[in-house]
Amino acid sequence: MTPDDTLMRQMRLLEEALADAEVRASRDAMASLLSDGFREFGASGRVFGKEEILELLAKEPGGDSYLVEELNVTRLGPETALVTYRIPPRMVAGSERAASLRSSIWRMEEGVWQLLFHQGTRQPVA
Repeated sequence: MTPDDTLMRQMRLLEEALADAEVRASRDAMASLLSDGFREFGASGRVFGKEEILELLAKEPGGDSYLVEELNVTRLGPETALVTYRIPPRMVAGSERAASLRSSIWRMEEGVWQLLFHQGTRQPVA
């Protein structure tokens, strides 16, 4: 397995952990994945920090897991990676959510990959 294959596998596991409803429901699990300097540009146009995201997820009613498709990884530096992927349309609490395109920047912090930045953009129906 090449270093690029290893990085791709690590990033897929991390993004799939973020997509997992049980992980999202656990404040401790999410806190361990997010960098203290974490920022998210939400599809709503709002900007969130780590504490805001942790509070929002704690209030999320029994969220569902979602699929990660078309994952690509670009190494930005020795300890930084850009991950892009697509989330297909899905049902959430009885209503359909549109597909979205996602991007994440992961940075190695003290030997552990942590999410530094995330953005989600709704994908229009073709």
